[in-house]
Amino acid sequence: MSDKNEREHPGTRRKFLKNVAVAGVATGLGTVMGESFADAATPASPTGIAPKPPTRATLDANAAYAHFLSFADTQDFEDASRGLVAKLPDPVKIPGPKGVDAWNLGQFAFITGGPENNSPNTVNPSLWRNAKLNMNHGLFKVTEGIWQVRGYDLSVMSIIRGDKGFIVVDPLVTIEVSSYVWKNLVVPHLGDHPITHVIYTHSHADHYGGVRGIVSDDDLKSGKVKVVAPAGFVEAAVSENIIAGNAMGRRALYMYGNLLPRSAVGVVDAGLGKTGSTGTMTLAIPAEYAEKTGQKLVLDGVELVVLMAPESEAPTEFMFYLPKFKAFCAAEDATHTQHNLYTLRGAKVRDALLWSKYLQMALDMFGGEMEVLFASHYWPTWGNERIVPFVSAQRDMYRYLHDQTMRLANSGYTPREIGDMLHLPDSLSKHWYCRGYYGATYHNLVAQYNLRLGFFDGVPAELHRLPPVEVGKRYVEFMGGSSAVLKKAQASFDKGDYRWVAEVVNHVVFAEPENVAAKHLLADTYEQLGYQSEAASWRNIYLTGAMELRNGVHKELTATPQSPDVIRAMPLDMFLDYLGIRLDAQKAAGKSLSFNLVLTDTDDKYLVGVENSALHYSKDRTSSTADASLTMSRHDLNNIMLGDTTMHSLVIAGKAKVDGDSQKLGEFVTWLDSFELFFNIVTP
Repeated sequence: MSDKNEREHPGTRRKFLKNVAVAGVATGLGTVMGESFADAATPASPTGIAPKPPTRATLDANAAYAHFLSFADTQDFEDASRGLVAKLPDPVKIPGPKGVDAWNLGQFAFITGGPENNSPNTVNPSLWRNAKLNMNHGLFKVTEGIWQVRGYDLSVMSIIRGDKGFIVVDPLVTIEVSSYVWKNLVVPHLGDHPITHVIYTHSHADHYGGVRGIVSDDDLKSGKVKVVAPAGFVEAAVSENIIAGNAMGRRALYMYGNLLPRSAVGVVDAGLGKTGSTGTMTLAIPAEYAEKTGQKLVLDGVELVVLMAPESEAPTEFMFYLPKFKAFCAAEDATHTQHNLYTLRGAKVRDALLWSKYLQMALDMFGGEMEVLFASHYWPTWGNERIVPFVSAQRDMYRYLHDQTMRLANSGYTPREIGDMLHLPDSLSKHWYCRGYYGATYHNLVAQYNLRLGFFDGVPAELHRLPPVEVGKRYVEFMGGSSAVLKKAQASFDKGDYRWVAEVVNHVVFAEPENVAAKHLLADTYEQLGYQSEAASWRNIYLTGAMELRNGVHKELTATPQSPDVIRAMPLDMFLDYLGIRLDAQKAAGKSLSFNLVLTDTDDKYLVGVENSALHYSKDRTSSTADASLTMSRHDLNNIMLGDTTMHSLVIAGKAKVDGDSQKLGEFVTWLDSFELFFNIVTP
């Protein structure tokens, strides 16, 4: 990473207090959760080198979608607007923290029209259709006793009428949005009834982050409001972005296009909704859990029949059937898109075989009864005669992606070969709800190979490849130098062979990162690939890459603190694991130390050590021979991680005590690495 890309982003780091060993420990702990991630981003202004128009090859590629798919089909447009009770007045703008809008649907006002194909020539027509559908917003009646709030966040909030009040399913991403829509949309039109339960369908933040915008701490503590979630929820929710959080955060900026303008040459959609809201994410710990398929939960007089779906779209997830309403909540396992089997921001690969089996179970258990299906994204599906084919097609799509990948893998084909060889059959791919707006067939196929066989494709040349800079330099030399490569690449670009140009010119950029001509040709290439992409995630990644190649990496984010709720819910083991990830092996080489960590309010005791450039720890154990002992409360440790205090302040106040060699603790802190969110992606 170049020097100019190493400047700190305000609010994401705290400087070491070098001369005070105890304070140094606090600094190391305090930055563990200090980074600001994608939800804090604000779109870049259209400065620098302007985007370019689509080429003839891009126009032809997009025209193929227009001819293959049935734009005369109006069903989704009818369903997306069906049951509208009321909506917030246009232009929709919901205030957020520090003067930043939590939600601004007006940014997408350029997206207009109905089912007809009226896409700009810089947007794949199928993606444009999806983007138009996701412009529907408001409070919608799903069926008698069930409503949804849609169009005000990436996810959907569902509301079920119970005997005494409301059961809320998936309370959006941030408290600013959930609170605003509840007060200004739900209460005025459905009445000011109490919330009795909140259901998290799964462990992703867009399905729990807004919870404290609609329920109070007092109601949660008293049990007046109970939170229900699938078994294993807390650990999955907290761990999602910890271990690889910084890398995920940077890649999420690409995947969601946070740094791009909202325009026909920028972001038009996120694939599951317009985009995610900006603001404060919270987490209320569940009081009750869905644990096994067939389990019956009665919430405020409403019976739910549980269908557990772990390791499908999320590590822990459940769907449920509501016999009273003949309604099935599919969580995120059956929506109006081909979902991710691997999310491009980075995460564990999802099991399409399990996913398919869960949908078969849904049909077996409830297929003859469902009259409406609603989910955590998109609009519902009505009528048993439509629901069963919809779930069946989703089931078959995920099964196809898994089974056909493994069929070819067992015949000796490699991931990239499989990705190019396989396409969904027309019987699936002509359904709009099987189109890859969020996931994409190619990367989902490769993901299933990786799930079963890992990264290595069996070809010896792939076992120990050179790193990108070295391989780039040698490719360029073999091909006669960068000028010769760019000349040939330009000819390929003119023919519309963009995948090849991207591969070849990427070598030049990594070999010669200051080669402006190479960066601009690669940017032009990414741009055309973005214009052609049906998946919003692919489009956003390509266009963000093009922007950074042309204009450099801009570190203009609004810093937001980590959610205090997530910090408090983090198991101490996970906190120590993250310290181990931050340990710089070279700085710790040949050194060793140990210290006791004792938390007085939770009775936690840990013996933490460093040897052989690796951190280890033992729970419920301390040692009299440790170099030092640190005694404090978990409450105060949380406040250090949140940046609300320092170890030095706690020691002075008598709230923390260091026994033994405090200098050793200070030395340990100097071994900890700090992560820069804006690391380079499209250049070395």
